[in-house]
Amino acid sequence: MDPKTPEQIVKRFLPADLAGATLVGRAWLPGASGGPVPIAVRGNGEVVDLSSRAPTVSALLERADRVAVARADAPVIGDVASLLSASLAGDESTPRLLAPSDLQPVKASGVTFVSSLLERVIEEQARGDASRADEIRASVTEILGGDLRAVRPGSEQAARIKAVLLEQGAWSQYLEVGIGADAEIFTKCPPMAAVGFGARVGLHPASTWNNPEPEVVLAVSSAGEVVGAALGNDVNLRDFEGRSALLLGKAKDNNASCAIGPFIRLFDERFGIDQVRGAELVLTVRGTDGYRLEGRSSMREISRDPLELVGHAWGAHHQYPDGFMLFMGTMFAPNQDRGERGMGFTHVIGDEVEIRCDSLGALLNTVDRCDAIPRWEFGIGALMDNLARRGLLRG
Repeated sequence: MDPKTPEQIVKRFLPADLAGATLVGRAWLPGASGGPVPIAVRGNGEVVDLSSRAPTVSALLERADRVAVARADAPVIGDVASLLSASLAGDESTPRLLAPSDLQPVKASGVTFVSSLLERVIEEQARGDASRADEIRASVTEILGGDLRAVRPGSEQAARIKAVLLEQGAWSQYLEVGIGADAEIFTKCPPMAAVGFGARVGLHPASTWNNPEPEVVLAVSSAGEVVGAALGNDVNLRDFEGRSALLLGKAKDNNASCAIGPFIRLFDERFGIDQVRGAELVLTVRGTDGYRLEGRSSMREISRDPLELVGHAWGAHHQYPDGFMLFMGTMFAPNQDRGERGMGFTHVIGDEVEIRCDSLGALLNTVDRCDAIPRWEFGIGALMDNLARRGLLRG
């Protein structure tokens, strides 16, 4: 049942321990003097404007006292239930949620769970043809055998498996990053391109085989410190990526290609990296035709530790002056048939995708074609102009 009362909305979409959670994000304030503002959610449901302390979320996360700033007195702009409701309704006349990051590039780590590793190998072998997935899944499982969950990426055991599979002509670029020494880190989308809670996520109109990817997203500072976490949907075009790894950019980055939200939960005395390591995500897809799919992704089964993945993205080899957001990957394997037997899962326009985690709340979005969604036009330049007009940029 859809939540109706403010209490039901808060219970469904916010962390179970809201009173003890430090939640920050971004909202769009309408009107001539409006624009995007960093916000924080109080335990009583009030939403406050932090822009006088930090004009962007990136700037907020760079502060050593970010938790104190999020908890300090600030102007109230409304209540969180109304903000969530307006975001779901697409109401542009009242404050609504945006993705909780702004100047940070959105990066992603792929093939970090064994179940998704096998599905990526299947995509590669199928060359984008969903009808071959069932047959290939059986043959690949037979060749690999055993349980790869016990294999540590980059270990001697992984090297021995690689040698055997090379001899059989069964080695894959996905196995290379799944159990090899180097993790896959790619750019999911540029700064300001992710959408937030309640928004539509986009599928390329030419894609006929695609799926959601429920993930934890880490908020990382310019110093490489993980300062918080959110939920994310890394929408994936299986047919494009399966045709060629060189189409990864097209498979992963188009208009509204990912959603993050509803908020970033800052690390504090109650929530930190250990809670991320134990996070359990539940995915529910509801079709307009009554179709329903449920899946899960447990961070306990990830192949590489979250901090190890951060180290593959950031360090002496690469820096992010405004920080970055990092998708952690998923164990969700979208192999349940939706229509014809053996074709597996693919989205239908209008699908409602909900990703839930007790400690992070729930992210809800609707699927549409990326060319039917409003064009992305508010980028970094527009943000700087807006902040300058509002007197929020300081020399």
